[in-house]
Amino acid sequence: MSDQSVSELFMKEDFLHYLWKYKKFAFAKAKTTSNESIHLVSVGQHNNLAGPDFFNASLQIGAQKWAGNVEIHLKSSDWYAHGHENDPSYDNVILHVVWEHDIDIYRKDKTPIPTLNLQEYVSQDALQNYKELFANQSQKWINCENDFATIPSRVVDSWLERLYFERLDRKTTVIEQVLKMSNGDWEAVLFIQLMRSFGTKVNAAAFESLAQQIDYSIVRKNAQEPFRLEALFMGMGELLPQETIDSYPLQLQAEFDYLKQKFSLSKELTLPLQFYGLRPANFPTIRLAQIAQLYHKQPQLFQLVMTAETLEQIYKLFEIQASPYWDTHFNFGKSQKKRSKKLSKSFIDLLIINTILPLRFQYAKHQGRDEHELILKFIQNIKPEKNTIIQKFQTLGNKADHAQDSQSLIELKTQYCDPNHCLSCGIGNYLISN
Repeated sequence: MSDQSVSELFMKEDFLHYLWKYKKFAFAKAKTTSNESIHLVSVGQHNNLAGPDFFNASLQIGAQKWAGNVEIHLKSSDWYAHGHENDPSYDNVILHVVWEHDIDIYRKDKTPIPTLNLQEYVSQDALQNYKELFANQSQKWINCENDFATIPSRVVDSWLERLYFERLDRKTTVIEQVLKMSNGDWEAVLFIQLMRSFGTKVNAAAFESLAQQIDYSIVRKNAQEPFRLEALFMGMGELLPQETIDSYPLQLQAEFDYLKQKFSLSKELTLPLQFYGLRPANFPTIRLAQIAQLYHKQPQLFQLVMTAETLEQIYKLFEIQASPYWDTHFNFGKSQKKRSKKLSKSFIDLLIINTILPLRFQYAKHQGRDEHELILKFIQNIKPEKNTIIQKFQTLGNKADHAQDSQSLIELKTQYCDPNHCLSCGIGNYLISN
């Protein structure tokens, strides 16, 4: 296979976007296809929506200065194939950047649009690195797995720190939605997000739906009575047995009936809770009993977690256990060997990673404060999570030393490696450029 056909096989427009955006070509020598010099002042703003690929570029072609948009295609003829000649959104294109120039293109007024034939200015090393990165994708866990261990630690560490805050930013999008739904009540947001985390992976959505059906003011009003909170949560989760000789669930049911009438509660939009596939410690009965005790013991929980200055202070807040009934039960009516149902340190770590720190990050932004350093201090003192992604990266030479590493590696795999966004990745950029 010839070099030309190999280039055509691997070449994608996103690579051309990468070359232009980061000026990864011999731009100082660049000329148009009509042999006019191009002086590149600004590549413009990358546009991922409809319209030209780069807005507000600034450049000089020959003696003429231009300000406008840049459009990028694999071939010049794609301009007509995509119907740009009839789209007014492209009237202000000042440069057409292509990999292969196969036809001249013109504006509506019949004036030619200058074209840059990019392949004449891209190094063979960069092109070969690009081909190798994306070769044999179906046979690799991630595209760069063969080279991952060779990447300097400074490159990896810098990128992973950035990825951690990208992950926080993505999570805060959800927080903003919940905040809006809760009419700006941050305490309610914490309650809903904690409920989701207490539900673990299996019951996250169900626990969240349960929390959304309870106005947080009801939790506030009843925080002094843990039995009421437990009745509220168990009843809304439809966990209370209707026929039983066990007195405790019957007492809870009577209390829930009272609360349901007093606060006009509805369970219509609450998703069903699951027990199948869960370890007993994660049964919804246990988790709801624990969160009832948490809000009884820490009625000012939001203020305390938002102002904690050490991890130890946060751990202290979550030193709770389910009510005495659950010392001998994992579910209603079934007695077990006595054992208190405390929150484990590893579970509290997950609450901090997935709920507390994203919420602190966003709350600080709302208040105009920067908590980046404190958040890094917290997350870097939590043990890394254990899952198949972290284990696989370890086999590639990257051992997660703390939870920031594990969170960043999860973000790397799910948001960059899986969708093949290597050209937007600091590691992918390094491999192509070196």
